[in-house]
Amino acid sequence: MMSKVRIFLEMIKFEHTLFALPFAFVGAILGAVTVEKRLPDWSECGWILLAMVGARTAAMGLNRLIDRAIDGRNPRTAMRAIPAGLLKSKDVIIYIIISFILLFWAAAQLNSLAVKLLPLTVFFLVIYSYTKRFTWACHLVLGLTIGLAPLGGWVAVTGGMTWTAIILYITVALWTAGFDTIYACQDVEIDRKEGLYSIPARFGIARALGIARMLHALTAAGFALLLIMTDLSWWYFAGTIISAAILLYEHRLVKPNDLSKLNAAFFTMNGVLSAVIFVFTFIDLVVVRSW
Repeated sequence: MMSKVRIFLEMIKFEHTLFALPFAFVGAILGAVTVEKRLPDWSECGWILLAMVGARTAAMGLNRLIDRAIDGRNPRTAMRAIPAGLLKSKDVIIYIIISFILLFWAAAQLNSLAVKLLPLTVFFLVIYSYTKRFTWACHLVLGLTIGLAPLGGWVAVTGGMTWTAIILYITVALWTAGFDTIYACQDVEIDRKEGLYSIPARFGIARALGIARMLHALTAAGFALLLIMTDLSWWYFAGTIISAAILLYEHRLVKPNDLSKLNAAFFTMNGVLSAVIFVFTFIDLVVVRSW
C-alpha cells in the first residue's frame, strides 16, 4: 500500500503543490488583513492547507487518469504510472475520491461561501483535463483553475469576495496560463499528431512564446495593481520587482529553437516566484506590523 501511495505521489508530482500553495496563503493573509484587520488563525491555515492538498491531488489524479491513453503514446510521458502499469486506474480513482473528501471536509470547516463554491471548484478541476481536446485556450482554463488557490484562501478567512480578491485571482490565472504555454512547447508535434489543442500547436512555438510573454507582462501588472488597491508597502513592492525579474529571466531561458532549458524555466523559476510573492507579502503584512 505504501509503495502505491509513493508511486501515486510521484505520478502527480506532489511537490508541485508548492506552485499554488504559497498563493493560497497570500490570499488568506491579504484577505484577513484587508477586510477584517487581523491575521488568519492557525486553524484556518490548517484547513486551507488540507483543502489545497485535496484539490491539487484530485486535479492531478484526474488529469493522469483521463489522459492515460494519450500519455501512453507520448514518449515523454509513456513511463507515467498508469500507462507504465505501475498503478491501476481503480487505484487512482480511490485516491481521487479520498482527495475530494479532504477538500469537502476542509471547506465545511471554514464557512458557507467556501462550501457554496465547491461545485464551481470541482467543475474546473475536472474540465481542465478535457479542454485540450477541443480548444487551444486550455492554458487559460488551467489558469482559472490554479487561480482558485488565492481566491479560495481569501474566501476561507473572510467569507466573501472583493475586487482585490478578483484581481489576485486573475493575476495568478495569467501567470499560470503563461508558464503552461511555455511548458506545452515541448509537445507540439505529439499534440498535432494526436489532434490535441494548445497555443504552441495552434500558433507555433515562436508565437506561443510571444503570447506567454504577454500573459506574464499582464501578470507583473496585476501584482503591481494589488499594491495600489491595498495598503501593502515597499516590502511587497520589492517582491513584485523580484518576481518581474524572475519572469524576465524565465523567458530568456527558452527560445523557439532551443527548449533545452525549458524545465528550469517551468519548474524552478515559477516555484521561486510563488515563494517570493508569499515571503514578501508575509514580511509586509505580518513581520513588520504590530498586531
